[in-house]
Amino acid sequence: CRRNCRGNPNCLVGIGEHVWLGEIDENSFHNIDDPNCERRKKNAFVGLTNLGATCYVNTFLQMWFLNLELRQALYLCPSECAAGEGIPKDKDYEPQTICEHLQYLFALLQNSKRRYIDPSGFVKALGLDTGQQQDAQEFSKLFMSLLEDTLSKQKNPDVRNIVQKQFCGEYAYVTVCNQCGRESKLLSKFYELELNIQGHKQLTDCITEFLKEEKLEGDNRYFCETCQSKQNATRKIRLLSLPCTLNLQLMRFVFDRQTGHKKKLNTYIGFSELLDMEPFMEQKNGVYVYELSAVLIHRGVSAYSGHYIAHVKDPQTGEWYKFNDEDIEKMEGKKLQLGIEEDLAEPSKSQARKPKCGKGTHCSRNAYMLVYRLQTREKSLTVEVPAFLQELVERDNCKFEEWCNEMAEMRKQSVARGKIKHEEVKELYKRLPAEAGSPYDFISLEWLQKWLDESTPPKPIDNTACLCSHGKLHPDKISIMKRISEYVADFFYRRYGGGPRLNVKALCKDCVVERCRILRLKNQLNEDYKTVTNLLKVTVKGNDGFWVGKASLRSWRQLALEQLNEQDEDTEHSNGKMNGNTPSKDESNEEKREEEEELNFNEDIVCPHGDLCISENERRVVSKEAWEKLKQYFPKAPEFPNSKECCSQCKILEREGEENEALHKMMASEQKTSLQNLFHDKSRPCLGSWPQETDELYIVSQFFVEEWRKFVRRPTRCSPVSSVGNSVLLCPHGGLMFTYASMTKEDSKLIALIWPSEWERIQKLFVVDHVIKISRRPAAGAEPDGAVFTSEPQLCPECREGLLCQQQRDLREYTQATIYIHKVVDNKKVMKDAAPELNVSSSEAEEEREENKPEGEQDPDFNQTNGSAKRQKVSHQSYVSYQKQGIRRSTRHRKVRGEKALLVSANQTLKELKIQIMHAFSVAPFDQNLSIDGKILSDDTATLGSLGVIPESVILLKADEPIADYAAMDDVMQGEAGGTQEAVGGQGGH
Repeated sequence: CRRNCRGNPNCLVGIGEHVWLGEIDENSFHNIDDPNCERRKKNAFVGLTNLGATCYVNTFLQMWFLNLELRQALYLCPSECAAGEGIPKDKDYEPQTICEHLQYLFALLQNSKRRYIDPSGFVKALGLDTGQQQDAQEFSKLFMSLLEDTLSKQKNPDVRNIVQKQFCGEYAYVTVCNQCGRESKLLSKFYELELNIQGHKQLTDCITEFLKEEKLEGDNRYFCETCQSKQNATRKIRLLSLPCTLNLQLMRFVFDRQTGHKKKLNTYIGFSELLDMEPFMEQKNGVYVYELSAVLIHRGVSAYSGHYIAHVKDPQTGEWYKFNDEDIEKMEGKKLQLGIEEDLAEPSKSQARKPKCGKGTHCSRNAYMLVYRLQTREKSLTVEVPAFLQELVERDNCKFEEWCNEMAEMRKQSVARGKIKHEEVKELYKRLPAEAGSPYDFISLEWLQKWLDESTPPKPIDNTACLCSHGKLHPDKISIMKRISEYVADFFYRRYGGGPRLNVKALCKDCVVERCRILRLKNQLNEDYKTVTNLLKVTVKGNDGFWVGKASLRSWRQLALEQLNEQDEDTEHSNGKMNGNTPSKDESNEEKREEEEELNFNEDIVCPHGDLCISENERRVVSKEAWEKLKQYFPKAPEFPNSKECCSQCKILEREGEENEALHKMMASEQKTSLQNLFHDKSRPCLGSWPQETDELYIVSQFFVEEWRKFVRRPTRCSPVSSVGNSVLLCPHGGLMFTYASMTKEDSKLIALIWPSEWERIQKLFVVDHVIKISRRPAAGAEPDGAVFTSEPQLCPECREGLLCQQQRDLREYTQATIYIHKVVDNKKVMKDAAPELNVSSSEAEEEREENKPEGEQDPDFNQTNGSAKRQKVSHQSYVSYQKQGIRRSTRHRKVRGEKALLVSANQTLKELKIQIMHAFSVAPFDQNLSIDGKILSDDTATLGSLGVIPESVILLKADEPIADYAAMDDVMQGEAGGTQEAVGGQGGH
């Protein structure tokens, strides 16, 4: 065989034996790499592990490490570890400050024996999210600021001023009045020069544009203090001093207004290895020749993803190295080579060809930062690791050596075990097949395959899954078993244990007999179906037949086949209870539900009392011969001879039901005639336009009216309404829970107003538990149409106030409530031509009538002015009191376009809401400005309940930089589960 015959227990080919046959390389006995591959090579630099999306951090760390002055200054920082008794040998060193983290990292980069080290302590100390890629240029600025602030507390001036000395320069914003020539200067420090590259081909052109003169004219004129008036002027930047290390940021990532998100400029920029800054200086009295020391590269075409690497020159040897996280590559000779980095970018038709570069010059479309060092003839600095740091490095090197020894020992042990297993398999596989007439055992194919798998040592043999309910080998499990010789089986059980053993007598005879019975019945089913069909054509005389459900007769063959299949499956899985593999609770409940939904044969004519049903349309009489055939397949089916009487209880209930239906029809007709206008919702009283001739109106609950209408429409299906049930409108003290104002607005859908004439009829037709009416009487000294409204019973202010307070509490403890996010397009107002976006779709007649109202009245729930939305909150009485008591009201939300509904809970944070909004509107969390009722929502850690966000709230979303193609923000999406960015993490991605 070329492969294993799965159904044949005698086939022992292709089960994994090929791995062991023939000669084997001893390295295949383990999956442990050679630990020496993790060892640092001679004269090589140490790499840094990428923790997920931290390649941008690693590039800066390598660049700062190769700044020898910065490294030496950091080594000079005093440490508690150096000042005290040192770190106990049984404890790991845990740096407490940013300086200590950098010290330890630099010491490891300098003297570690590892090929690469883990910077996770440093990254964690900065509060960076390892799964979210930050903006590299922003990270550089923030970290330099943080480092300078930390070092400013040091007493040693060489340490305190190292950041300013190495990276800080000074320029002045100079404004010159064209009228009087007065100069105004504003001095400013810088740590890098941000250079626009759009439209330029050479680095010097970018610097020239940075320093170019700007004219201030027209509306942009400058107020001159000498002239005491606005004058035309010129403004420019003058470089006053330059640092030892000049960082030039090439602004490759810009905001594209057309697409609405950031893009990367793939413009080629030429730069030389030597840069003379003297022509750009205000004063020419110094040496300003710089040499290139580092080029930071961003691979990829998207501004939101990609990979960062660094090309850095070793200041001691002058050789160039490419730092790519764990991998460090030395360039041939002493030349910078960027060609391969430029080839990695995806080609585009719009991209220009790479310009030719002369000697000592380079071109790049991926470089985002160039670092130049002031050219000096001084001998390169030699930096020694302080003793306390060297001790820590030695400790780490000892741990590394121990790890290498452990790995080497594990490799040796794996090889030794593998060789023993190799000999074992070669010997046993020859004797594995059971010879004819010799004793044998059945064993699981799965276990055999695990035994032959070199990577997983086999567990004890477990044959319980192959047993039937009688504790023997199930005939259906033969296909997943293999027959092996008794000799090999004895070895397996001695070496690995387990059981039970399944030998030649293990096959279960009872299960084989049952299987044959089911197979015979399946084969006989088609013949019996024809026989029964013919017998059903015979007319039954007298009382000899049996009652059978018509539905059962239509599907008896299918039911029988399903029943046989179930029996088949039961015998196949009958070892479940015996071996502890009981079905789960969910599975048993699901089976129970299915049994309830699907009736067994002839159960369709069984009444609820367990007797013969009274409906003769659902059953028919079949002959005795037909019933006996059916009984073979359904021995437990309920049996009803033709002479059997119907259920007496069902007959009584049927008579009572007919009488009740007639009575209900008569009641519904009488009530509909008496209250026609109420039923059809015509000529209803309204509090807003109270007729002069009527001084009193009555109130009932809207729930009562709806339930009554249901009964009148379908008196045979719905129960009659006996009581008005006005108690739901009253508080426990008997006071009314509504004010006149609330009944005209938010509570209007909870009540129905009744004319006095209708109330007289209602009192005759229904039980009235409480009479609620409102009266109008002229106010003292008022005009005739002025009126004061009173109600009986009187309003209960205390209970209503309590309800409102409870309502407010409940609104701040909700779960899975709907709120609405409305995206504001313009800061000022929504334009009139956007009015179609405020159209509302509704099928309710009442809402259709509202749409025909004059502009401004169409939607009482929504009204937008000056970029703010004010929406009436749905009365929570429907949530708290009246829903519990059966009163329903419409809380249908009238949503406008540009608005989306979100499901939220009161205890979730604003940060989590912003992530939901990000998915709904494609606006990154750091670009979202959210407000509710004019209040800005800014605390990402606060809960929605504490911020006053309640169900049905409308939150306004103003996007700083709306992003149309959010799919490009793959790295931002990765960070959605992360916490808020702290310290240097900031709001990366800008």
